[in-house]
Amino acid sequence: MWYYGKNVRYVSSYVNSKLCHAIMKDIPDHTGWLRIAPTSTDGVTNVLAILAEANANGQKVNIDISSNQITGVYKS
Repeated sequence: MWYYGKNVRYVSSYVNSKLCHAIMKDIPDHTGWLRIAPTSTDGVTNVLAILAEANANGQKVNIDISSNQITGVYKS
């Protein structure tokens, strides 16, 4: 399900790991850590970069969450 115009609260990643997570603001059914699903050939890199940049700059994102995982994102 897509959520539009949302803020990123936290982003977590580990070097050389595909286990990256984020916490979003104002998404009622998803208040905790959400795993970033490795849905593209680069694993989680593109999604993680967009979320981290949006968080650092106070920008909003449009985010797709499926089965408690982040499966897509782009800036609002």
